[in-house]
Amino acid sequence: MNKHAEARALEETADVLTCIGRRIRQLRTGKKLTLQALGERTGLSTSMLSLLERGKTGPSIGTLVVIASALEAQMSDLLRPNDAGEEGIVASVESQREYETAEGVVRRILKHDRQRGVEIAINEYAPGTANSPEPHTHGGFEYGILLDGSMKLTVDGRSYTLKPGDLICYQSTRPHKIANSGETRARTLWINLKQA
Repeated sequence: MNKHAEARALEETADVLTCIGRRIRQLRTGKKLTLQALGERTGLSTSMLSLLERGKTGPSIGTLVVIASALEAQMSDLLRPNDAGEEGIVASVESQREYETAEGVVRRILKHDRQRGVEIAINEYAPGTANSPEPHTHGGFEYGILLDGSMKLTVDGRSYTLKPGDLICYQSTRPHKIANSGETRARTLWINLKQA
């Protein structure tokens, strides 16, 4: 990567972190929560939350999930500005944003329907990667379909191995972890419902 491309990548990363921080602050203040109150809900320190809100540090996927759940929001609410415009019936591929949610894990949000509390995404996992180091919980309900590769899901301490075409669904409040147990890239279609 040349110096110009590297500088642009750093600038884009800073913009994303600023956007995430701004959305966390907007949602927190909209619920009339102090940093301390949000810290109590999430288990995160006020100094960490302050750094996140100012765009000074990058959150992990687990941190985003915990904060979104505490704010009764979807994770994608934290990842993009609060667009006021009317959403169209087609979500063009150009409008779909991609995020590296954990090392080697890329999430492409196909559609986030805030009114109905539904988020649909394609997640890609490099071999040996997972959505989080340890099982985690958040609000809502999930449906996952394995499109390519192989996946190992742990829900409530029980492991499930999926092959292409398999579907798994569970309450998001149950501790869960999604991992690529295979030797090739895995791709999933994931549907998150805000309400169970």
